[in-house]
Amino acid sequence: MKKNYKKLWKFVFLVYILILIKLIIFKYPWEYLMNIIRSWEKGVILEGLSTANFTLGKSIRMYIRYFNKFPFWNGFANLIGNILVFIPFGFVLPQAYPRCGRWWRTFYCATGFVMCIELFQLFSAFGAFDVDDILLNVLGAMLGYVLFSALRKIKIEVKVRKKVRLWKRTN
Repeated sequence: MKKNYKKLWKFVFLVYILILIKLIIFKYPWEYLMNIIRSWEKGVILEGLSTANFTLGKSIRMYIRYFNKFPFWNGFANLIGNILVFIPFGFVLPQAYPRCGRWWRTFYCATGFVMCIELFQLFSAFGAFDVDDILLNVLGAMLGYVLFSALRKIKIEVKVRKKVRLWKRTN
């Protein structure tokens, strides 16, 4: 039974990752993406480098400072959305892959995955590289891990209480 749950969690994690890639990398219509691919050349990559944000906190400060000047969705999606979309990563990963049940392994996996997405965006022009996205996405994954860890402790506590009640009944 436990093995079936692990397979289910692996499937859920795979589906989540595919949805995440679709939302982050392939968010534009197919025709738009094909136009980007047809225009790939050294200049496109250099343009990506010139528009990238390598300054930690720059985008976050901008969205906070001009929060009431941007459309609500724009500021929300870039700040809160970048955190919320990665909460499932930190929650599902340790359940699908118990070896990632330690916080630092989840942190490394989340950081590596987010870095791959951001670097792909940097060199492909399928988005914009932003170091703040890395920070916010990893923060979201770690919040998901905190939720996973809290629920795991509650589950263990419930099991212990059941065993104590059972022990008291037999004695």
